Amino acid sequence: MGFKNSVGGKAFIQNLWSDNPVFRQILGICSTLAVTNLLKNTVLMCAGLIFATALSSWTVSLLRKHIPKQVRMMVQVLIIAAYVIIVDISIRAWFPDVHKLIGPYVGLIITNCIIMGRCEAFASQNTPGASFLDGLGAGIGYSLVLVFIAVVRESMGFGTLFGIALPARELWWHQWTIMVMPPGAFFMLALVAWFGNAVILKKEEGGK
Repeated sequence: MGFKNSVGGKAFIQNLWSDNPVFRQILGICSTLAVTNLLKNTVLMCAGLIFATALSSWTVSLLRKHIPKQVRMMVQVLIIAAYVIIVDISIRAWFPDVHKLIGPYVGLIITNCIIMGRCEAFASQNTPGASFLDGLGAGIGYSLVLVFIAVVRESMGFGTLFGIALPARELWWHQWTIMVMPPGAFFMLALVAWFGNAVILKKEEGGK
């Protein structure tokens, strides 16, 4: 059985595009709107979520037969919290300046619907390997959307990428302040959701 035909492979691929957690399921919106004004912040948040999602799904799957059904949600939250604490400590230690900005949102990863959803809907019913791939795909799918939004928002709003001034900023570009404000985040998220869903629906209609 090839990767694309395996349970984990299918879940991984679907989470990247056709079942993307951001523009298809509309999950994880708080961090999408909060941290995408600067690319560096976004990359660190995405790395943390990928780490937490993949390993939480793997751990929940590994323990699924030993967790009583009555307390499975509580156990899942505890597992997720353990990995998020590792992420929070790592960012605080290695990137203290960024942690001051995104610290509160890192803690919210614990209750992120993407992680909880994958643990409950997939990891609790599938093997550890497949669950790891499902969580990894969900995290990467989420990250692809956030990084794209962050690139557009920072370049248009500040004229920089990773804090480095773009050539256009010095020559002719005038920063769009609205792009680094909350309305800019809503605007970009709406465009991404519209475009992604339009492409997927068109492909589905063409396949009929």
